[in-house]
Amino acid sequence: MSSKVARILKSRELRATNVREKILELFIDAPKAITHRDIELAFDYIDRITLYRTLKAFEEKGLIHKIEDGSGVAKYARCIDNCDEDHHHDDHVHFHCNDCGDTFCVEEVEVPYIKSPSKHLVTKTTIVLNGTCEQCQ
Repeated sequence: MSSKVARILKSRELRATNVREKILELFIDAPKAITHRDIELAFDYIDRITLYRTLKAFEEKGLIHKIEDGSGVAKYARCIDNCDEDHHHDDHVHFHCNDCGDTFCVEEVEVPYIKSPSKHLVTKTTIVLNGTCEQCQ
């Protein structure tokens, strides 16, 4: 295990297990959002319940965020360093490539404030840009 991975898990009060370490390394190294299947393929075998619980714990502790890109497959990406279990600061746009299916965080573009209709409480605003990524052009 790298010292960076150990430090990150410890800072979020997560016990360092082999599965958690490997999954966190996948997120650190991933240039795009990843799916359950992507993670499963990185292991010879991983119990689906363990994978589900690990992703849930990582999301709750502010290590990753879930992306609904309209593809019908949940994807996850690593959060910026100042996210925590009380608040995710990943209010950025995502880009989904219609050709290859990859989804990317576009952190340099923030989700704008949108005034909600009266008597509605907005807890999250999501913007997904769809098109063709640089690799598929």
